[in-house]
Amino acid sequence: MKKIRSFFILILAATLMTGCSGLNKMKKNASQIKYDVTPKILEAHAGMVTITIKGTFPSNYFDKKTTLTATPVLKYDGGEIAFDKVQVLQGQSVQANNKVINYTGGDFTYTSAIPYKDALKISELVLKVKAVRGTTTLDFDPVKLADGVIATSTLVQIHGKPILMKDKFVRIIPETGVADINYIINRSDLQPKELKAEDIAALKKYIADVNADPNRKFKTTVVSSFASPDGKFDLNEKLSGNRGVTADKFIKKEFAKVEAAKAAGFFEGKTTAEDWDGFKAEVEASKMADKDLILRVLSMYADPEVREKEIKNMAAAYENLKTDILPKLRRSKMIVSVDKVGRSDEQILAAMRGDASVLGIEEMLYAATLTKDQNEQLKFYQTAASAFPKCIRAQNNIGYMQLALGKNDEAIAAFEKAKAMENNDVVKNNLGMGSLAKGDLVKAEEYFTSMTAATAESKWGMGVISITKGEYDKAVNYFGAEPCFNNALALVLKGDVNKAKVMLDGMKDACKGKRDYLKGVVGARLDDRNYMLNGIREAIATDGKWKGYAKTDLEFGKYFNDDTFKSTVQ
Repeated sequence: MKKIRSFFILILAATLMTGCSGLNKMKKNASQIKYDVTPKILEAHAGMVTITIKGTFPSNYFDKKTTLTATPVLKYDGGEIAFDKVQVLQGQSVQANNKVINYTGGDFTYTSAIPYKDALKISELVLKVKAVRGTTTLDFDPVKLADGVIATSTLVQIHGKPILMKDKFVRIIPETGVADINYIINRSDLQPKELKAEDIAALKKYIADVNADPNRKFKTTVVSSFASPDGKFDLNEKLSGNRGVTADKFIKKEFAKVEAAKAAGFFEGKTTAEDWDGFKAEVEASKMADKDLILRVLSMYADPEVREKEIKNMAAAYENLKTDILPKLRRSKMIVSVDKVGRSDEQILAAMRGDASVLGIEEMLYAATLTKDQNEQLKFYQTAASAFPKCIRAQNNIGYMQLALGKNDEAIAAFEKAKAMENNDVVKNNLGMGSLAKGDLVKAEEYFTSMTAATAESKWGMGVISITKGEYDKAVNYFGAEPCFNNALALVLKGDVNKAKVMLDGMKDACKGKRDYLKGVVGARLDDRNYMLNGIREAIATDGKWKGYAKTDLEFGKYFNDDTFKSTVQ
């Protein structure tokens, strides 16, 4: 019995020794496994670090009864993150459903991703392998596969780009005073009754009022005199001229005490012998039964004498013309042109800072363009919204300024109030920008895509969203030819580095610091050492934070031992 027990113990020991020997052999020869990692230096895109590992096992390596579990881990200062999925491999004699690696050799391909965080910028990817044979387990030595992480995609500028609703302020507003002097047929003298007409009295008062108003200035006075298109042309030509003389005399008398009327060219006279245009307009506006027929005659004949003859042949219609239409054409029209000059910039600003109640909505909205103080601009729009609560422009512009001041929640609340007045594309754009500034890119995209027609601003917003999704071709399409930092960044990320360089060089003073740092990245990717160094130097000169950022940025990994680079970022 003892012999039998000893025999089993020997068998068990032999088995264990065989298992350990197999695992130890695999561990010892682990360097024979070839790993190919894509990308060679890990990168962050769409907020994720994605890796693809291809492993190749040589012949006579993989034990038939062994299972390997390979776990990629990204190690960084202060911790490590394991990728969610693990690759399980098994020898050909293992009864399971894992990837089989034959004793004659084999390979596997593994892809997974983890969320990026800033701590991963300086990290290394290692592979942890555990071997299992029966009840025996053995951990292999971790294998370093790659360095990480290039995070250039995180440089994207995410901020609101709202639309300001413009004021309609016009400082000089043209206005006119108009009156007609009507005449008896074939006469040009002024009738006392006519000079007491309402429009004549109103014009006299208008002239007096303008003359007394320092904010209104006379420009010109035009007297146009007409004869109706009945009768001989020579008579009508003389008649319209005489009417012009009497009307001119009348209006000049009214301007006798007006200094502006003494300027050369202030008065202008025009005469029309046969007022066919006025005739047509009066017929069209009338309720005459035969007006369509009369208008047809006007269109058929260009000769005025033929026109008059044909119209007179329509006896009934002509009687209506004599009583209802033609008398209105025997006139002199006096048009006094005036410029109404609004408050000066200084006056508008003083009112907004004092008693704004004297201003209209356009002046209030315009006032915000007269100061560069964003807090004061916000105050002005708030004043306008309080005085004119139904003005969508004032409410929208409150949100615009709050977004500029970094008050994202308050900006969105203001845009929501504007939306309640009218849910137009400008408001949708601005709500999208508010959501973008808050980091709610899903909501921002919903607003942008709900617009009836995309704006340049919403396209820019969609370009930003596309970068954060890692959709760089889409981003470039959204940005179009606009030279901006995000557009250049998208070009770099999609691999069009030379085009990005041209765009960055043409941006002048826009986005200094971040723009210059991206120049450094471009220089590194193009192996242009001088361009790279100049970009880094300019970025650091603008903001010293770029010194520490560049020092650990793997975009410049091949320059880490370059003495000039090291001295620049120290």
